[in-house]
Amino acid sequence: MHRAVAGLGVLTSVSLTASGCVTVHGEREIIPAATQAEAARALKDFTDAYNKADKAYDPALDAAYVTGALGAINQAGLRARSVNYPGGNPQHVPLELTDAKFTIPKKAGWPRFFLADVDSNRDQDEGALDNRWVLVFVRNGVDELWRAAYLAIMNPSRIPALKTDEDGWAVPVAPESAALAVAPRSLSEEYSSYMQSGRPEHFKDGPHTSAWRTSRTQEANLPGMTTQYIDQPLDSDNFGPLGFVMEDGDALVFFTVRNYERQTAAKGVRLKIHPDVKALLTGNVTSTVTKERISSQVVTVPAGGPESGKVDVLGRLTGLTAAKGS
Repeated sequence: MHRAVAGLGVLTSVSLTASGCVTVHGEREIIPAATQAEAARALKDFTDAYNKADKAYDPALDAAYVTGALGAINQAGLRARSVNYPGGNPQHVPLELTDAKFTIPKKAGWPRFFLADVDSNRDQDEGALDNRWVLVFVRNGVDELWRAAYLAIMNPSRIPALKTDEDGWAVPVAPESAALAVAPRSLSEEYSSYMQSGRPEHFKDGPHTSAWRTSRTQEANLPGMTTQYIDQPLDSDNFGPLGFVMEDGDALVFFTVRNYERQTAAKGVRLKIHPDVKALLTGNVTSTVTKERISSQVVTVPAGGPESGKVDVLGRLTGLTAAKGS
């Protein structure tokens, strides 16, 4: 999964005039975030930019067209690989995204965003086992480009049906919504707290919650090395949550956290540093290395208030963004 998104980039130069749209006061009018044609164009430009950046391992090729969690992961991955492979990607295979299904909310104000559910040639499985890429594009003003902020790689059976009106437009979820078990704006802080202490307890058990905490506990004290974990909320600016109302009234929400992993070697033990970590490393490793990662999650949140049920983490995409030795 890490290699699949290392060169991910977006090039979304969409002209409202060329598309035939009429510019209105988006701060007040409830209008679709984009047309189907604009979304398709954004996806095509995204694919083209991905292939250029992945082939060259050059973060400059898409730095202006990614943002938020995906942007942080993308740019750091490209920087690391540009150090380790200065001649470009020797195993580059062009990305192909097909069978696109767009979910476009109708809303007032900014940010505007939409979801693209696509099949990719990055998976080898067939049929029901073939994962799909779920991308969320966002922009914060009429003069800005569409940028990719989130990516989830999911089995089709885990992608929920989203609510649409009679014209096919989706319903966004307000970040401060009190109609859900957890407001989207609170998810980053509460998930970070849960990973640290197991509380609050309104996250369902699974690979990205209870199992991940168990794995950390098991790896905290190994022969010759101890590991400490710190999780911090990250929900400001372009790292904010983006959500959609589902057909059953629950919400599908994307949000971000920051993770730190601090490894300390015992006296006489030398830490092994992976080439991708070394490429992003500052300082000198004597006995400790601290790895910083950005992690984006996609979750379903029950409707009905705090007592209505638990948040289900459907997927998590994590990438190394920095490392420091001491």
